[in-house]
Amino acid sequence: MTIFLYDQTFEGLLTAVFDAYSRKSFPDSILKIGEPLPLFYDEVYTIVTDYEKAERVWKLLVRKLSKGALTTLTYSWLSEAPDIAMLLFRYIRKITDAPRSIETNFADPDILAVTKLGKKVADERYRILQFMRFQKTSEGIYYGAMEPLYDVFPLTINHFRDRFADQKWLIYDVKRKYGYYYDGQNIDEITFSNPLQTHLLTGKLDDSLLDKDEKLFQTLWKSYFKSICIKERLNPVKHKKDMPVRYWKYLTEKN
Repeated sequence: MTIFLYDQTFEGLLTAVFDAYSRKSFPDSILKIGEPLPLFYDEVYTIVTDYEKAERVWKLLVRKLSKGALTTLTYSWLSEAPDIAMLLFRYIRKITDAPRSIETNFADPDILAVTKLGKKVADERYRILQFMRFQKTSEGIYYGAMEPLYDVFPLTINHFRDRFADQKWLIYDVKRKYGYYYDGQNIDEITFSNPLQTHLLTGKLDDSLLDKDEKLFQTLWKSYFKSICIKERLNPVKHKKDMPVRYWKYLTEKN
């Protein structure tokens, strides 16, 4: 049994593919550096992430896959599935070795699994774009927080930058404890030195941090939401399907 250890980055995974072909030795398992090893194994090989090697593998994939399949591949990586590294390694190896495109060969369990994961991540990205609610701070920064199932915030920042190009905003992933800040020109990934602050746990800013008109706007939004509701046409089952309950605690109209 051969085990590869890597730094749990996408570039590290691509480097693992490159090294496997160079060594002509393919892993039976890929683990994060520092993760406990199984009781029995034959060889452990530590991957040193090399961006040049990773780029060469990526360029190969660009030649072998359609744009949609490349998107599915990167989206599935963000699913954070327990065995995602080994799944994508097998996927990339099959794509590399195949004489023709097999990206739609859903009879292959790995092709099917990656496609399904990519679809789930894409759906979660869309929900974040739908349900993100911003609160304006006293400093004029629009703050929004959510707890997505998958690590989809990197897939949303271009939308928010284009949609709110003239405003400063900060989006924060409560589950993964990081976010992105846009200062009107650049987007930076950020973390907080004290992640136990209330708004970093609940997504809700304290009244002392809000802009003086924010409470009024929240009240107006709730009133609008209530006024467009047609009681005779309420369908709780469909409502929960279209707007999953797990998002409600972050929605202004649900508080």
